Amino acid sequence: MNPIFEFLFGQYSDYAPIDIVLEIIAVVFGFLSVWFSKENKIWVFPTGMISTAIFVYLLFKWSLLGDMMINGYYFIMSVYGWYIWTRKIDPLHVTPISETTSQEKQYSLLIFLATLVFVYLVYTAFDKWNHWTAYVDTLTTAIFFVGMWLMAKRKIENWIYWIVGDIISVPLYFYKGFTFTSFQYLIFTIIAIYGYLAWKKHLNKNLQTA
Repeated sequence: MNPIFEFLFGQYSDYAPIDIVLEIIAVVFGFLSVWFSKENKIWVFPTGMISTAIFVYLLFKWSLLGDMMINGYYFIMSVYGWYIWTRKIDPLHVTPISETTSQEKQYSLLIFLATLVFVYLVYTAFDKWNHWTAYVDTLTTAIFFVGMWLMAKRKIENWIYWIVGDIISVPLYFYKGFTFTSFQYLIFTIIAIYGYLAWKKHLNKNLQTA
């Protein structure tokens, strides 16, 4: 076997074929979700829900509780975000892209800290503090929880959290043995950067025409 191929995908030799197929499908729909988010399209949520539902199943099967909770939370927040993005603030306009208020920044900090405590309690209950990745999982979970909440509320700062969390997740998932998911987060990082720039341009345009 090619050494590079073995390095990248050798860990999949012990996986059931159906799990590999499901991971690829979840990655594809995850990619579509982030792309639709960049384009400010409502399809971000149904595609994201398909991806996260598959990942919840796989991560539960693989006993990766932190990652499973992230995806379970994504699914719930996708339902909430779908409602927010389609909610009309007047007869002609839906919820627009905007910047976080001072109160929302306080809520973001609260969500971040509450998530750290929550994951700590869950990992303690299931005796998961047995590897350094558990500590990184706790951090990324908190980052992504805030990012998803801000995205659901159509706040431009959500991209900053995605960029930071995605950068951390690329080597983390590769180390865990999920090469396809690692590649997914690499692509997510690139799209998130472009997403921030696109939303910033859209926001500035709206402010100029207001």
